[in-house]
Amino acid sequence: MSRCINIYFKKDSIVMKIREDATTNEILNELEEKLPDLKEFYKDEKTPILVTGKILKRFEIDSIQKMIQNIIKVKVDFDSPRTLGLHDIKRTFKKDIQISETKFYKGSIRSGQRLEFEGSIVIIGDVNDGAEVIAEDNIAILGSLRGMAHAGAKGNEKAIIAASIIEAPQIRIASKILERERKDIERESYSYAYINDDEVIEME
Repeated sequence: MSRCINIYFKKDSIVMKIREDATTNEILNELEEKLPDLKEFYKDEKTPILVTGKILKRFEIDSIQKMIQNIIKVKVDFDSPRTLGLHDIKRTFKKDIQISETKFYKGSIRSGQRLEFEGSIVIIGDVNDGAEVIAEDNIAILGSLRGMAHAGAKGNEKAIIAASIIEAPQIRIASKILERERKDIERESYSYAYINDDEVIEME
């Protein structure tokens, strides 16, 4: 059986690298096997553990942290962000999205509302000015996008934003931001946004 966790030592941390395609059950089962041996090392050691590799969901981060700290009283850091948003992106990655868990939302998102999902979001309605939509992967809107949309919010530069018409003054993909003046929005009509080969957001 192939292993999904590799542990190695660096100067200031113990790195726990998780295979990109590992399932939650594989990670937790292997971690349960490895922790007793790792605990022996920690008898007189306080070196923090850094969990890297796979981009983890929030519940995976919480489960891994709880499992480690139940056995070893040590600081555990993750290079996967716990929340969605620019301020929490610690690294950028690229991947082809073939399968993405998707949330469907029926109805328009009003000003002041915020919709988040750790996957892709499909909105059957409009996203009005003052509303926010944040997704780990893609955002598709079967209506107008006038509010702020942030796709690839954990750093996925392959994510896209699509809408019947994009009229938002600002859109975000991964750590990239595109801002548009009102006169530009009125003059040019677009329905698709992505990060191009020059690593900037392009609209079509």
